[in-house]
Amino acid sequence: MKILVMSDSHSALRFMRMSIDRIKPDHVVHLGDLYEDAQALQEEYPHIRFHMVPGNCDSSFIRNREPAVLCYDVGGVRLFMTHGHLHGVKSAGVYRLLKEARELGAQAALYGHTHVKHCSREEDGIWVVNPGSCRGDHGSVALIETRDGNISACTILEQTDILDL
Repeated sequence: MKILVMSDSHSALRFMRMSIDRIKPDHVVHLGDLYEDAQALQEEYPHIRFHMVPGNCDSSFIRNREPAVLCYDVGGVRLFMTHGHLHGVKSAGVYRLLKEARELGAQAALYGHTHVKHCSREEDGIWVVNPGSCRGDHGSVALIETRDGNISACTILEQTDILDL
């Protein structure tokens, strides 16, 4: 299965649509900033399952009590999904984020907020993924591929990579 991970879209709907159209994911994860972008795409692509959390710029959705953290199986793997601002990822790194993800049995900890793309695997096997930001000429997304209940690949794709698909 293909899981497309996006964050910090800030109204970059054109790039988001292009990513969905070219990657053809089974699931889309949107990690906040702007939640409305994910909602709009969810309506445009009703055949794709969307998983969304609000970010620090999504105050109306936070007030409406949308969960800041989701952790459940997506595409056969357990994903910990959050924007990251409540875990202090800009100031303290990913320690708190990983601690909570491990406690919940996640195979991957997905976050945004920093606009810095990152994909790596910890010694214990948990993946740490930040797709970067969809916004701008150097927008990026992450692609997680799953097989038999495991993450078989994780790749950061920039706008030029998407255009080459």
